[in-house]
Amino acid sequence: MAEAHQAVAFQFTVTPDGVDFRLSREALKHIYLSGINSWKKRLIRIKNGILRGVYPGSPTSWLVVVMATVGSSYCNVDISVGLVSCIQRCLPERCGPYQTPQTRELLSMAIFSTGVWVTGIFFFRQTLKLLLSYHGWMFEMHGQTSHFTRIWAICVRLLSSRRPMLYSFQTSLPKLPVPSVPATIQRSGLECSGDGVEKRSGKRVRTEAAVLSGPHGDYNWAGQYLESVQPLLDDEEYYRMEALAKEFQDKTAPRLQKYLILKSWWATNYVSDWWEEYIYLRGRSPLMVNSNYYVMDLVLVKSTNVQAARLGNVVHAMIMYRRKLDREEIKPVMALGMVPMCSYQMERMFNTTRIPGKETDTLQHLSDSRHIAVYHKGRFFKVWLYEGSRLLKPRDLELQFQRILDDPSLPQPGEERLAALTAGGRVEWAQARQAFFSSGKNKAALEAIERAAFFVALDEESHCYDPEDEASLSLYGKALLHGNCYNRWFDKSFTLISFKNGQLGLNTEHAWADAPIIGHLWEFVLGTDSFHLGYTDSGHCLGQPNPELAPPLRLQWDLPAQCQAAIESSYRVAKALADDVELYCFQFLPFGKGLIKKCRTSPDAFVQIALQLAHFRDRGKFCLTYEASMTRMFREGRTETVRSCTNESTAFVQAMMEGSRMKADLQDLFRKASQKHQNMYRLAMTGAGIDRHLFCLYLVSKYLGVSSPFLAEVLSEPWRLSTSQIPQSQIRMFDPDQYPNHLGAGGGFGPVADDGYGVSYMIAGENTIFFHVSSKFSSSETNAQRFGNHIHQALLDIADLFQVPKAES
Repeated sequence: MAEAHQAVAFQFTVTPDGVDFRLSREALKHIYLSGINSWKKRLIRIKNGILRGVYPGSPTSWLVVVMATVGSSYCNVDISVGLVSCIQRCLPERCGPYQTPQTRELLSMAIFSTGVWVTGIFFFRQTLKLLLSYHGWMFEMHGQTSHFTRIWAICVRLLSSRRPMLYSFQTSLPKLPVPSVPATIQRSGLECSGDGVEKRSGKRVRTEAAVLSGPHGDYNWAGQYLESVQPLLDDEEYYRMEALAKEFQDKTAPRLQKYLILKSWWATNYVSDWWEEYIYLRGRSPLMVNSNYYVMDLVLVKSTNVQAARLGNVVHAMIMYRRKLDREEIKPVMALGMVPMCSYQMERMFNTTRIPGKETDTLQHLSDSRHIAVYHKGRFFKVWLYEGSRLLKPRDLELQFQRILDDPSLPQPGEERLAALTAGGRVEWAQARQAFFSSGKNKAALEAIERAAFFVALDEESHCYDPEDEASLSLYGKALLHGNCYNRWFDKSFTLISFKNGQLGLNTEHAWADAPIIGHLWEFVLGTDSFHLGYTDSGHCLGQPNPELAPPLRLQWDLPAQCQAAIESSYRVAKALADDVELYCFQFLPFGKGLIKKCRTSPDAFVQIALQLAHFRDRGKFCLTYEASMTRMFREGRTETVRSCTNESTAFVQAMMEGSRMKADLQDLFRKASQKHQNMYRLAMTGAGIDRHLFCLYLVSKYLGVSSPFLAEVLSEPWRLSTSQIPQSQIRMFDPDQYPNHLGAGGGFGPVADDGYGVSYMIAGENTIFFHVSSKFSSSETNAQRFGNHIHQALLDIADLFQVPKAES
């Protein structure tokens, strides 16, 4: 085995004749190649750091400036306006045997040119940051671009035309702005009448007349906290909340806001570090179901049924992606093809593990890892990804995985359910880790898992999507979400799950990044597997395996009875949690974004309004609704909340429930609700959302020991409908029109509230939408399949509003 070979690479024994040295030439060769590979990575990182640091400049542009300065001097033109002569006088006259007046002059010109070049880079960067701070383009109607926006777009393209690396734009991205307190709680300037906004004892009521009258004041109304809760409260509850908000805004908020603004000046992002720590790392409940989410494989096509072969190709593709990530060869994601998105979350995609703590967890990220950890039939293995400095080919990786599948050894005592510790409570896992895994073979084995590039689970069961079997997609999702509660390592940045029939999936830890980041990796991997690596006719990886490869290393454990008891306790907690989750996944086939666009609305707004209609039919009332949007147009931006339950959407739903309204009125109400939703989404993306601001104000109040009944109530409101759209086509590795069946089904997550729903959806192409609906069996008020049926019907009912009668077509 690789470790054994390296352990005996250098040995010596003391004999009567002296010291006897023994060297293993083969092991030393591998150590040498490994060192060379490590130094190559360091040099590449240094080079990339320089190129990234001078973007949008380049070493070539520096050379051009130097040549222009030198050339002008030979033409007796002083473009430095005397600065070169000034620099030359400041240089020591005798610094070496070759210090002649000519060399001093050249050195002065090089220093001047470097200063001009660096100044130019700084100027261009600040100009680009200023340009990227403009978001007016997002609020312009399609096909109605203003002259200002066109000029802005030309300037952005000119300043970012040189081919960027992954992190080239990081220092040019603007900081996330801190909204004003009135803008978050209650926007000013709305004390008006005669435009559909009524004043009633100081309470602003958005009436149906206002919705129908037009988009007057949409921008001002969007993002206001009081308006977002208005559809959910009766008059008395609203008056009380309005009084709390006014007291907070006038007395408490100004002091808290000053501290928050101070943090925004000092920190790169005033939200992200607190969000990661307090929303994720300080959570003490199990990660499984509550935090981790899953991602599905391609569901309409299958490359191979050979489990080890599929895994060999995919693992190889993942390490290829990691290599591109390390070398910054991945193109940054660009909105409109020119506005860069922040890439910092991608740094911790690999070699990252969440380490449990009694009060708070930490994220351990390594610069490199040369192995993966694999689980199969209750055993843990360490699989090397490299042979010396060479990445193992897919066929070699297939061989290694097949060796694990063929291994007849049995689990050691307590080993089979060991990973249940990562599925239970965080405090219990932290205590067990400290007590039983801090020394000896347990520490070494645990480090092999935690220091792995990622975790792989080889399952003995088969799952896939069968369009003829309605339950198949839901069972597939359940297997990815929690498995049997001990065959996933929920602390790893992600677990790659391989089923017996070759189908794959991911279970992803949430603290290190959000879903679009892992989606980027997954698109690359599936595209590379399908269109670049390929399989033989018998379903194996291409090429010939190397039978001389050292086999995977079986990890060794010594788990005492107390540790096994802790494992069983965590397993019981996790099993109860998993058994309580109802997951209903389905493919909506009647239409996709193709028909939705004919309704002249955004697909996301269409689905969100349908969810409001479905929820009202399901529960007979509205609820606080969470939709995740991203703030990655700002440096280190993560997410913001769009509160999808609005006055406009509720007015539409109520009109639909009446069943007696004219179709034209319903269409108009729907369009107003759609416009409102799109505007709210844009505001959230451009830093004008309300929930992250309120969250940070709450944290500042806790740090200062200030009591705020308003913030306490806001932060305790349950999200009974938590939703998220799954991004797709971030990388165009193939033409979806040419390969329409190469569709993933997206992924899902558990319900946020015990009596609520979790809904994720992917608008997969022109003709289909995938939904993942979760709830808890323990709640008598929810039923995931029932809600899924309501979603299906709501989509059809809204689409029916916009269908032209055949007689008029």
